[in-house]
Amino acid sequence: MIETDAPYLAPHPNRGKRNEPAFVKLVAEKIAELKELEYDEIARLSTDNAKTLFRL
Repeated sequence: MIETDAPYLAPHPNRGKRNEPAFVKLVAEKIAELKELEYDEIARLSTDNAKTLFRL
């Protein structure tokens, strides 16, 4: 699962602004960079995790 720290501590480049769930993509992009994976792979894994957690 990927989340933001809404409504506080918006990810770069939105620091100083109110955080919102729409910024979760920026978090996923940073995870992909740090893990040296493609963004699409992180998105797929996160979606799979959410489906398992919420039994979708």
